[in-house]
Amino acid sequence: MERTAAPTSPPPPDVSGLLDGIPAQHTPPRARPSAEAAAAPLAEAAPRRRYRIPVPFTLAYAAVLAGTSYATAHADPALVHTLHQGASTDVAHLLRTPVLVLVASALWVAGGFASPFTLGFLVVLTTLERRIGGVRTAAVFLLGHVLATLATEVPVGLGVLVGRLPDSSLHRLDYGISFGVAASVGALAGLLRPWLRGPLLVAFGGMLLQDLIAFTDPMTNWGHLIALAIGVATWPWVRSWDRDRDGGRRLTGC
Repeated sequence: MERTAAPTSPPPPDVSGLLDGIPAQHTPPRARPSAEAAAAPLAEAAPRRRYRIPVPFTLAYAAVLAGTSYATAHADPALVHTLHQGASTDVAHLLRTPVLVLVASALWVAGGFASPFTLGFLVVLTTLERRIGGVRTAAVFLLGHVLATLATEVPVGLGVLVGRLPDSSLHRLDYGISFGVAASVGALAGLLRPWLRGPLLVAFGGMLLQDLIAFTDPMTNWGHLIALAIGVATWPWVRSWDRDRDGGRRLTGC
């Protein structure tokens, strides 16, 4: 038998040019992102850390007290006495300019910056502000300062009015931060555990009682005890504020 050659199909047409003309088949090369462009989203996504002063009220107040204490130690004694007298919360000043002297009297430290009440101020107010915040700490401090001042000066004015005290008692020099510190100690005790609360109140209250028994300055000594009692009376509020602040820290992750 004679073999016949198989029919050969014609070669396929060249379509390379047609394929290049189809948009879907021809994509431009991707540009490689620069290092700055790649780092930009990361920088935007990263949270910015803000430096926060932990106890702004206590530190600002301490700076004011340091300034007035420096003035007390280095200024002319006559000028210092005039400033103290003008800031005194005696009966005469309370009748004329009560708000001014109640604020001004808390800007000075009786005994200078090295006074034990200054150390108590720094330790107690720092701890209290960390627990309840600066505004509420200021409220506790001022509450003790104002109420204890009025509780000690009003009886003096009544005593002069009925003739039991001389008129000079109306100008009794009275200034300092001790009433506010005593109230802050009482308030802070309500936030401590019982094994710390009891010793703190016994130690601080015992010291105040010893000063009262010594009878060197009974009006001020009574004021300290009254201020401590005022701080203890704020326990329902400071405990509520501490719970609210603690809940806020858990929600924000602080």
